[in-house]
Amino acid sequence: MAFSIVLFEFVVLIFSAVLHEVAHGYMAEKLGDPTARNAGRLTLNPLKHLDAFGSVLMPLMLYIVSGGAFFFAAAKPVPYDPRNLEHPRSGSAKIALAGPGTNLLLAFIFGLVIRILSYTAVPDLLLALFAVIVYLNIALMIFNLVPIPPLDGSRVLFAILPPTPGTYKAMYFLERYGLIIVLLFAFFGFQYLLPVMQWLFTLFTGQLLPF
Repeated sequence: MAFSIVLFEFVVLIFSAVLHEVAHGYMAEKLGDPTARNAGRLTLNPLKHLDAFGSVLMPLMLYIVSGGAFFFAAAKPVPYDPRNLEHPRSGSAKIALAGPGTNLLLAFIFGLVIRILSYTAVPDLLLALFAVIVYLNIALMIFNLVPIPPLDGSRVLFAILPPTPGTYKAMYFLERYGLIIVLLFAFFGFQYLLPVMQWLFTLFTGQLLPF
């Protein structure tokens, strides 16, 4: 894979992850929690959102282990305080869904752009770059919806499950070992999400993956 393409993918991932996190913060603020704004996280400045592990070490490890075929990056999670929410359980779920929802919107918009531009004489390279944006935002959305802490899907799942001692016990276990489970999933389980991602890509763009 050419270095310029890898660099473009990395930049797209970082800025898509930043928009993902900012969306969490804005949703929290809309629901009554100013924690993200007070922490200076409602900004598009990537330096405010970069995380040493998720933004640098993890993508580097995935790139090396996959032989350059795959990598993934994440931004530092935006903080929020559920005590400031009128309805903490449903509010937490809405905040969690705001991030993947933003990636879904970005994938849909650029997919629509690809559909429109495919009928024009634009260079194939431009369409390929837009395709990267669509695919990586689909990947961010799908990956973050996996119900393993600290991913967004876990907050949605625990908001749906009844607040029983068993639920809290499972939540505690997953939060304690969640990062390890997420890493194992990223290395060994992410491949099982690829068919869903490819289907969504075709749905949004009307085309098959060019890579």
